[in-house]
Amino acid sequence: MNALFKALNDQTRRDILQLLQKKDMTAGEIADEFSFSKPTISHHLDLLRQAGLVESVKEGQYIYYSLNTTVMDEIAAWFIQFTDKKKYKTKK
Repeated sequence: MNALFKALNDQTRRDILQLLQKKDMTAGEIADEFSFSKPTISHHLDLLRQAGLVESVKEGQYIYYSLNTTVMDEIAAWFIQFTDKKKYKTKK
């Protein structure tokens, strides 16, 4: 969970996730959307992959990145548990 929150703590990584929400992309395509160097984008992608937020698949000489929707569903479920106010009623 720490790696997940570390990955989400950076605006660039959140922006990458938004790009990948639209379509799978190569690292080069992602880098073209930013003013950072390709190694910097690769570092961000590596952190997102370590956190399980993105998956990568090699096709020929390219690596395509996509959202790992399973982890996204798990995150959403984790956050939703805190909206159930019945669990947190105080006793009088």
